[in-house]
This record gives sequence, structure tokens and C-alpha cells, in this order.
Amino acid sequence: MEVERSPATLSEPPGYPRWIRISFWVCIFIAAAAVLRRLLALAHPSQSGPPQVLALDAVFSSHVALTLAHIIPSLIFVMLTPFIYWRSFVSKPWVERVLLPLGLMVGITAYLMSSHPVGGWIERSAVLFFNTLFLYCLLRAWQLRLRDRAHYLRWLTRAIGILFGIATTRPVMGIFFATSALTKLTPSQFFGIAFWIGFSINTVAIELWLRSRAGALQMTKLALR
Repeated sequence: MEVERSPATLSEPPGYPRWIRISFWVCIFIAAAAVLRRLLALAHPSQSGPPQVLALDAVFSSHVALTLAHIIPSLIFVMLTPFIYWRSFVSKPWVERVLLPLGLMVGITAYLMSSHPVGGWIERSAVLFFNTLFLYCLLRAWQLRLRDRAHYLRWLTRAIGILFGIATTRPVMGIFFATSALTKLTPSQFFGIAFWIGFSINTVAIELWLRSRAGALQMTKLALR
């Protein structure tokens, strides 16, 4: 006779693996630092510094309103994501209700930002692909919100993982900047490559974890709270 699994049985597997927890908080830190740095650069443009950085700042300064409309909702979205997984807030509907409009705003403005790509068509193709995937996952999660909470959390986690790809691109860009004296590559040449690398790492990593037994059980465990 088959024994039905209880919520207690489902909660037996350990929580999120260390690499997920570390990556999650590192991405939040990098994303927040990048937004704050951009806000500072827009408010107080620097007249000195590496030419490549100054040229990059000038690109964003040329469309301040659009940049702000993109990075401020992005910052709020990123800072709210821990509330989805914290035990004390997991059943609070306000977080989920706020994330959807924020995510839509981030996605729509990302499309608009891609009309001014630093990295040309390579960057634009990365934005179009991963941003569309992000919005699809977000809307799919919203469809499942009231019907199947475990699958809702899986799709929302996919969306969050993809969005955090923008944080992963930062150290990749840092490597390109640090080696530019040797490679002779400029931001217009390596920005698109960095976008594809960063977003691909996050998308593949979160998908592999969600498809693993531990990931599936963790989403089920979270849905039962």
C-alpha cells in the first residue's frame, strides 16, 4: 500500500544549496550597486576617469528619463525578490502583486533601452531574446498564481533568475575592461558578448536547478507554506 507523502515528508530535503544562496545575494548586491552607481553618475557626471567609462556614462546621460524609468523599477524588483522566499513573507500577496507591474515596466523599458545599445546588434539581440524570455516567464507565473502555486513559484523563479543575469554580466564586463589593453576591445565590441555570457549563465543555471529533484522539492515545499 502506497503511503501518501505529507507536507512534513516533502520538507525533509535540505533547503536551498549554498551556491544558490550565495549567487542570489551576490546578484542582488551587484545589481543594487550598479544601479546606485548609475544614479550617482547621472546626478553628478564625472569629468575625469578612464575614457571608456566616461564614454559609457555619456551614452546613458543622453537619455536620462528612459534610463531612470528602467533602473529604478529594476532596483525595487531586485530588492523585493527575497520576500518571495522568506518564510515570514511567503504567504503575503502584496509582494507578488507589486512584482508583476514592476517586472512589466522593467521589460518594456528594456526593449526601449535596446534602441540605444552600447554593444550594437549583438547586445540588442541578447536583450530581445532574454527580455522576451523574462516577460514570458513572468506572465506565465501570473497565469498560474491562483491555480498551481508550485508551478507559479517555478516560473517566477525562472523570471527572477533571468533578470539577475544583468548582475552576472557585470563581472564579465569587468574582465573585458581589465584586459582591454591586451585585447584592444572597446565597450561597443564586448558589451554584447558580455550580455550573452552573463544572461546565459543565469538562465542555464536556474533551469538546471529547477529541473533537479532538489529544486522541484524545494518549490513544492515553498508552495506548502
